Amino acid sequence: MTTHDTVRDVDVVVIGTGQAAVPLAVALAARGESVVVFEGGLPGGSCVNVGCTPTKTLRKSARVAHMARRAAEFGVQVGTVEVDFAAAMERTEAVVRASRDGLIGWMHGASGVALVPEWARFDGQARDRFIVRGSTQSFAARRVYLNTGTRPALPPIEGLDTVSHYTNETIMSLRERPKHVIVLGGSYIGLEMGQIFRRLGSAVTIIERADAVADREDADISSRIRDFLEAEGAQVLTATTVVGVQVNEAGHGTRELLLRTQSTRSGTTSEVRGSHLLIATGRLPNTGDLALDTVGVQRDDRGFVPVNGQLETNVSGIFALGDINRRGAFTHTSYQDHEIVLANLSGGSRTANGRTTTYAMYTDPPLGRVGMNERDARSLMQGGRRFLTASHEMSKVSRAKEEGETTGVLRVLVDADSERFVGATLLGIGADEIVQVVGAMIAADVSYRVLKDALPVHPTVTEFFPTLLGKLEPLAAS
Repeated sequence: MTTHDTVRDVDVVVIGTGQAAVPLAVALAARGESVVVFEGGLPGGSCVNVGCTPTKTLRKSARVAHMARRAAEFGVQVGTVEVDFAAAMERTEAVVRASRDGLIGWMHGASGVALVPEWARFDGQARDRFIVRGSTQSFAARRVYLNTGTRPALPPIEGLDTVSHYTNETIMSLRERPKHVIVLGGSYIGLEMGQIFRRLGSAVTIIERADAVADREDADISSRIRDFLEAEGAQVLTATTVVGVQVNEAGHGTRELLLRTQSTRSGTTSEVRGSHLLIATGRLPNTGDLALDTVGVQRDDRGFVPVNGQLETNVSGIFALGDINRRGAFTHTSYQDHEIVLANLSGGSRTANGRTTTYAMYTDPPLGRVGMNERDARSLMQGGRRFLTASHEMSKVSRAKEEGETTGVLRVLVDADSERFVGATLLGIGADEIVQVVGAMIAADVSYRVLKDALPVHPTVTEFFPTLLGKLEPLAAS
């Protein structure tokens, strides 16, 4: 890092271009502030470049292949289904490139915003400003917003540093279909990518250390997810740790990966062989190179930056937005962070405190979650809280039957005393969209009876909310 004699004064510096950064920078510039945005990597952050945009684009190719194989179920004959893997990946890259170019164009077209394509870090304070330096340019800003995101966490596995492996940030570079993808991690990234590669024609083995995949969900939901992945031909190993990995000669001039595994239940050892290894075992914050200590910003023991409800760090004038603040590692929470900041700059009182957990997992069928699940609710029942719950199988939803998409369940949770929704777990066709109905009810803070008595459209999955809510009964303690 070069030290520069010229340090230009600006109102705001934004470091990183995650989902909070670009709309925030443009909005602040529209208020008349001078804004500098530093980005040493690809503009758009994880979502645009290696997360949401590419994976959901590739998911569509995988789903088309899957539905083509099912065509005969719907009276359509298509013959043998062949996947052009390279073409699917090129389509994905084209969508990513267009999205990234759109963001860059948005920033360049915004008066008052300067995009600096450099990595940046703090270099102390001068007067009432924070010094932020890139490799060739330095600025002194009254306020600084950090939106630097996270990166894949690599587990301590013997031999991992000696073998070729992929993460969500590198797997999209493939142009030749893998023969057998071993996915290490049975949470959201691992499950989504495992199903995608299986549908694109690769053999897939998913290895998860916990006793169940998607283990933050209720046990029966995790079991349903495992069932439909296995029904599509994926091998799923749970309660299994990987203790070592190496490359072996597989004959005929080919090489294969060999993973040594151990059961966390019995201690039994085994081996898994494949051609490609995808690591999806968690994320770490990109905060270590920001020199936060030079301005006194605190980090926790994992490197995340604690913030208050207004997203402000312990140093007044420095904010941490998105994944690094540990208030929801999702694109939508990052985007809402920028909305909270803007509202409060305009005299509002918005806060991230008490924000209802809301997310989707984009397996097919998708999972939609908002608020508590039954396991969460039961943990509160010892304190005297009472809950109502109801479930409705997707196999009994007319729209799901018409679409041939009957896998899954609709489940809601209601506080028995206040009649307010406290959560929903929806697994099935359209669940990622439908769950937001319950999210809106929670935000509106109204009785579940409002939705129960509403007039829904037929035929939809959403129309079964009145039916579902008519079946509410006390949640059992176990």
